[in-house]
Amino acid sequence: MKKIIYTILLALLMAPNFMQGQENVGAVGSMSSFPVVYKYDEQVTWYFDLSGTTYAENEDLYMWIWSPSEPDAGNWENSSNFAKLTHVKDKIWSFTLTPTLYFTKTPAEIAASAGFWFRIKNKNGSKQSDVANMPYTDFSSFYTANELIRSYPTKPTIDKGVSILFNANLAPGFAGAKSVHMHSGLNDWDIKQEYQSWLPEIVAKTKLKDLGNGFYKMDLVPKDYYNAPDGYEMKNLVFLMVKDDWAGTTPDQVLFAGAYVPPPAPVFGFFPLQLSQKDFLGMSRKNNESGVNKLIYTITAGSKVINGEFTGGTAEIKGFVNLVAELNGIPNLTEIHVVVKDNKNKTISDTKMPLKTLDK
Repeated sequence: MKKIIYTILLALLMAPNFMQGQENVGAVGSMSSFPVVYKYDEQVTWYFDLSGTTYAENEDLYMWIWSPSEPDAGNWENSSNFAKLTHVKDKIWSFTLTPTLYFTKTPAEIAASAGFWFRIKNKNGSKQSDVANMPYTDFSSFYTANELIRSYPTKPTIDKGVSILFNANLAPGFAGAKSVHMHSGLNDWDIKQEYQSWLPEIVAKTKLKDLGNGFYKMDLVPKDYYNAPDGYEMKNLVFLMVKDDWAGTTPDQVLFAGAYVPPPAPVFGFFPLQLSQKDFLGMSRKNNESGVNKLIYTITAGSKVINGEFTGGTAEIKGFVNLVAELNGIPNLTEIHVVVKDNKNKTISDTKMPLKTLDK
């Protein structure tokens, strides 16, 4: 705990934050990795949801990380190409690395460090995210757990990664295996990915990663691995492990799928509900979709057109328009026409709002 606290304090004190006019774009959102669990000497791709930041989808972004080490030290104002992130979609960026190679550290040194502490920045460092920490799942307890199978997560979903661990030492007949493969399917074999030992591409696809000493791992995203059609509802993933060319098998195994919980629907509203020329018009949208971080408005009041925008994040975008100033000197207005769009050009609201007549 002391090490983590020290690292946070060090990050706040030493992480580059010295440029005049530097813009903080906000916090890094949810983070994930594929494989879901991995060894420090294994290649992994990290994913970052930046929909709650003010970064644009077409911006070039870079990793600035200082723990376990600082690979791009001295280049804050001109990040190196090896630190560049890849935009995946909808303001999700990815970064692929092998930790031991990227940080020039042994697995033991990385494990003893305070973890992966970083910011995400633009090329010249004029924009930066809040300090963030990439989570890491230590799965070493599996080696002594006396479990045949363990999965991360325990209840996978169709469009997210899952790592399935296998202890072949507990499977009769698997001693001396040259390779281990997974014969599997979705929803009680409704969609199959059979192990066909005579097809080289299937042999490669179904082969588990050898972790050494009789331990193996399979990493997959069910929708991609089984080529499931759009809208397919995954209820379970069934499988058995196969030694070599069907020289041995495990009993059938099953992982039950996690229930898909759709995000809450967006909620948009104006306030106050009764409006005059002497009011501030407020607007708010909560539960925004991934990648939506702006409300762009056009207000038509007689012959005057008012344009503007508010920024925010997934949780809420909110702002006020000063009608007092904008409509000053315009007589006899009875209504305004307000069109609100998001930064993806989707119309959120197209509303004519009556204006109260004030007593003179």
